[in-house]
Amino acid sequence: MPITLRPALPLDIDALWALRTVAVRVSCATHYAPEQITVWTASPVPPAYAAMLAAGGGIVAMQGEAIAGYAMLDVDKHEVDAVFVDPARAGLGIGKRLLAALEQLARGRGIARLHLSASLNAVPFYRAAGFISLREEAYAHPSGISLASVAMEKQLVTA
Repeated sequence: MPITLRPALPLDIDALWALRTVAVRVSCATHYAPEQITVWTASPVPPAYAAMLAAGGGIVAMQGEAIAGYAMLDVDKHEVDAVFVDPARAGLGIGKRLLAALEQLARGRGIARLHLSASLNAVPFYRAAGFISLREEAYAHPSGISLASVAMEKQLVTA
């Protein structure tokens, strides 16, 4: 079944957060302790999600009627906030398509450089997409825990 992309809508937030929770539990378990995953996935939807969607920064990948993944761009901060794919649909190129769509969205908004804080398991994904590692850092998660991550950025080519 083909994958289609569409803008994320406010009514998607709960489904997106549920997908993110499953993705973190499955994909991040190789790089983070179970205690960290438990606290990480118990956190509520951040208030910034609604604002990012209102600014047009969310993209959803659909496979039929199912949400296969999503990506969020914080337009104000020029930051890739999230790229999550349903682990059951991993390896289909959904994450690559979502990230490419976010980059196109950013270029359309006049953003010349994107940055992000990558979870350790996601660093190879972002490197493959042309992001460069700037430094290892401790990401202060809103839940109160600190997560090892890598600050990355990508210079966008503007047409």
